[in-house]
Amino acid sequence: MNSLPVVDIAVILAYMLAMMWIGFYFSKKNRSAERFTTAKGRIPGWAIGVSIFATFLSSNTFLGVTGKAFGSNWNAFVFSLSMPLAAWLATKYFVPFYRNAGEVSAYTHLEKRFGPWARTYAVLCFLLTQVARMGSIFFGIALSLQALTGFSMSSIMLVMGICIIIYTVMGGMEAIIWTDVVQGIILTLGALLILVYVIKDMPGGVGAIAEIGKANHKFGLGSISLDFTSATFWVILLYGFFINLNNFGMDQNYIQRYHTAVTQQRASKSVWLSVYLYIPISLLFFIIGASLFAYYNVSPEMANAVKLQVAKEQLGINTDPAHLAAAVAQLQPSDYGDKVLPHFMVAKIPPGLVGLVIAAILSAAMSTISSCMNASATVFSIDIYQKYFKKNMSEHGRLRSLHSGTAFFGAAGLVAGLAMIGSKSILDVWWELSGIFAGGMLGLFLLGFISRKTKNAEASAAVLIGILIIVWMTFSDKLNDEYNWLKSSLHKNMIIAVGTLSIFLTGLILTRIISRIRK
Repeated sequence: MNSLPVVDIAVILAYMLAMMWIGFYFSKKNRSAERFTTAKGRIPGWAIGVSIFATFLSSNTFLGVTGKAFGSNWNAFVFSLSMPLAAWLATKYFVPFYRNAGEVSAYTHLEKRFGPWARTYAVLCFLLTQVARMGSIFFGIALSLQALTGFSMSSIMLVMGICIIIYTVMGGMEAIIWTDVVQGIILTLGALLILVYVIKDMPGGVGAIAEIGKANHKFGLGSISLDFTSATFWVILLYGFFINLNNFGMDQNYIQRYHTAVTQQRASKSVWLSVYLYIPISLLFFIIGASLFAYYNVSPEMANAVKLQVAKEQLGINTDPAHLAAAVAQLQPSDYGDKVLPHFMVAKIPPGLVGLVIAAILSAAMSTISSCMNASATVFSIDIYQKYFKKNMSEHGRLRSLHSGTAFFGAAGLVAGLAMIGSKSILDVWWELSGIFAGGMLGLFLLGFISRKTKNAEASAAVLIGILIIVWMTFSDKLNDEYNWLKSSLHKNMIIAVGTLSIFLTGLILTRIISRIRK
């Protein structure tokens, strides 16, 4: 078992205590549900922008993006390039819409458009998305800390989960935003520190990294052919656009932040600030991944150590040496990409600074998990509990339901993380799950937002058809070979695009048909 030096443990404990202190500090102010969910609209726009950026930049980015760049190329960076268009649509249409509506929940208006079923459906899709997101992030935390400490992934998740739940329950949205600001700074410094050490120890420095990366096609953004069966440039661009449109346009994590701004203008500026921060910082992680590939390419003993670790995890530590050696020989960079960064930290970053980098990874994870917990609790309290179970609640009762919901969804995300142990790629897991759950929700939202003539019947039929298509695309690869003709040939990242468009276009077509019949 690895053991961290005392100085690194001290750094991590200091960081955790600081986050807990912020939670305790703001707990004194959280005397109402409004304060807990929107901080009464008193947060500066720049802080909201940094908070949105930190929420975007989770451990999925810190470890998953780095692992992707190591094992493949910069194809996933196309996701970041899709953000400006989604941000433009959000600031032009969605931010004004939510600010003028005055509803804390992003899904209240769906009931006004189509009835209670639409609101409930969107809420369930959102909650499932958040649980999957938190699970993938808990998994990322455990993956990195396991390599550094030797503790089991389940133990790490449990301890970290309890810590995050405590400060999120205590501090509410105000604590989340201000901890996000601190965490955004720490995670950026941690990433820069890693890159400095990779370049410093790399024989030949930046020139050698560029040469090896170019020779191994590490800097490509994917094929530009109109092929939607693999992860081409266009597939990732479409996926990124729809996911980011979902994020900025109807994700409670972001909608809630729009309400924390003093004015609508500042809310819009916060969206653009998050984009301006995220694109270059996400690129930094792709650079780190490519740099690590070059470093491990010229350091075969380091690469073999990571491969051996992965092979032991797959086959068991008691596997005979011959079988282990055979398994190691078959491993490709994509099979162990997520393990490389933690291994480099253990091997090459000096004591004291390791604690800082761990704090950076924790920052990336905690900023996103705390946001997901708060947003999930808000939606559940407003859209489900208060609506269907206890309509006439006191202020104390509403605050208590928010606290309980925060703890519950934190625990649900923890369970999801435990279920992901053994996954090949953090980023792949999260992208596939988010595409499945978000597609149906976004399609219904756009239908209600754009087509004012669409009624309940058309919308419900469109959603049913969309769900069937999403289920088919998700599980068609499980069909036996005799049913090959029923299998979807599209890449899994196309699920959100096809699902969204299926619901939206079906709704428009049905609206036109029914309108003609009624005439």
